[in-house]
Amino acid sequence: QMRYFLIFFLSILYFTNLYAENLELFKFSEKELDNLKVRKIRGAKSTTDYSLGSNDRGNFLRAEVENGGSGLGKEVSVDLNKTPILNITWKIEKDLSGIDEKSKKGHDFAARFFVVKKTGLTPLSNKAINYVFSSNEETGDFWTSPYTKSSIDYVLSSTKSDLNKWVTVKTNVKKDYKKLHNLDVNILDGVAIMADTDQSKKQSISYFQNIYFSVN
Repeated sequence: QMRYFLIFFLSILYFTNLYAENLELFKFSEKELDNLKVRKIRGAKSTTDYSLGSNDRGNFLRAEVENGGSGLGKEVSVDLNKTPILNITWKIEKDLSGIDEKSKKGHDFAARFFVVKKTGLTPLSNKAINYVFSSNEETGDFWTSPYTKSSIDYVLSSTKSDLNKWVTVKTNVKKDYKKLHNLDVNILDGVAIMADTDQSKKQSISYFQNIYFSVN
């Protein structure tokens, strides 16, 4: 399930060095989408349907899934001493209200964004933060993933207050690693976009836009 997805995107050959004032992670272009591998969650009935669109703020990624899930991951090298702030603009059109996101049977999110630090010889020894747009919990809540102690779910947005609205959030990933994993992280190693409903069997529709790291 989730542990297999973490293994996948940490072993992708697609590697990018990012050094600039604002470090753009995804362009959401046809060329980029063709080059990114879509990995289905093990045991899921279907994959997430990822498609592209645009508005007055640029390109965006649309993610629709029913009773399934898959992610788009890439390895990156991000210097968190230079650009520690993760910025995400996202929206959930159809959420997953009524499930227990803290349990294995309800561990689905209409929109989530992983960051990963390699801390061992195997992917499962690495430390991840799963930033989520929750359908049931409050912004600021966090808990250990029911699948692995190496990943912490952290609510950056919630449909309890922002359903079907574009929301822009930012968080200090370096401080988050210290707070959630008690790790001093200098270089980040991987990121991934994901939308999944394989546990709840529900349908969700979400959007991602302007994902980048910045100085502040």
